[in-house]
Amino acid sequence: MDFNGKLILAPLAGITNSIFRRVCRKMGADVTWSEMVSADGLVQDAGRTSRLLRFTEAERPFGIQLFGSNPRIMGLAAGKAAGCEPDFIDLNFSCPVRKVVRKNGGASLMRDPKLVGEIARETIRGAGSIPVTAKIRSGWHAGMLNYLEVAEELIRSGISALTLHPRTRDQGFSGQSEWDQISELVRVSTVPVIGSGDVFTPSDVSEMFDTTGCAAVMIGRGAVGNPWIFSRAKCLLTGQDDPGEPQADQRFRLALEHTQMMVEEYGEKYGVIMLRRHFGWYTKGLAEASTLRRKLFACTSLDEVKTIFSGYLERVQCIQTG
Repeated sequence: MDFNGKLILAPLAGITNSIFRRVCRKMGADVTWSEMVSADGLVQDAGRTSRLLRFTEAERPFGIQLFGSNPRIMGLAAGKAAGCEPDFIDLNFSCPVRKVVRKNGGASLMRDPKLVGEIARETIRGAGSIPVTAKIRSGWHAGMLNYLEVAEELIRSGISALTLHPRTRDQGFSGQSEWDQISELVRVSTVPVIGSGDVFTPSDVSEMFDTTGCAAVMIGRGAVGNPWIFSRAKCLLTGQDDPGEPQADQRFRLALEHTQMMVEEYGEKYGVIMLRRHFGWYTKGLAEASTLRRKLFACTSLDEVKTIFSGYLERVQCIQTG
């Protein structure tokens, strides 16, 4: 799996489902990741967990991200994930969410580098010929910045690439990510390093590449409601002008396409309801956004969404033309 120069859609639980991944691929994302998948749930063959493995060819290159703390279970889960033939399998040692950490998953494992190494080795064994990557944080807290030690264990275990989100578990997503830690990891790593954290604009993408020397940039929260960040960043990276923030009509066209895909997958009412929070993100920053969101959040059909969008555009055009 070649990550060099790639723009990657980060795994976000409850957000980066198959349809959103396809939307982002269309808008320029080079690589997509599954939502975080519980190794325990996968081995127990829980239907809801297994559904997270589904993807289409349009989402490739595609990786399945596993989390768990038992090396044997992780190996078994990797075998099941490998059966779906993803391009790679990723290990999550970075999630700060309490319910994950409470089970010694995600960022909790930053406290035990040896166990991280055991998990990686068992996962690699279970994955067979599928490459295995890993995502880590800076450490558990400010007094335990051990990302280099954990990275060394992972590299020694045989992983193919490393993603660093340079915040501690205690920070969650607060404060500022320390990109200099990505630079430090790049200097000592013998595998490609993917940079993550505080990438919200196309210029952030360019700056992360330039200042850290990372092989690839991962974008998570910056892509929510804003899949254009991928295509705009590619313009900057190839020496073209940034086309700028999408206008209301551009946002609505993509939001409608996203809605149509959800309706085809889940049925009209449920598909529209599932997309309501995305409507909030797509309309962020627009004039009269709060009123627009209230209307959209009450929708249960695609026609209602179309009517609200077209009405908004007509009203804005009238205001602009006086």
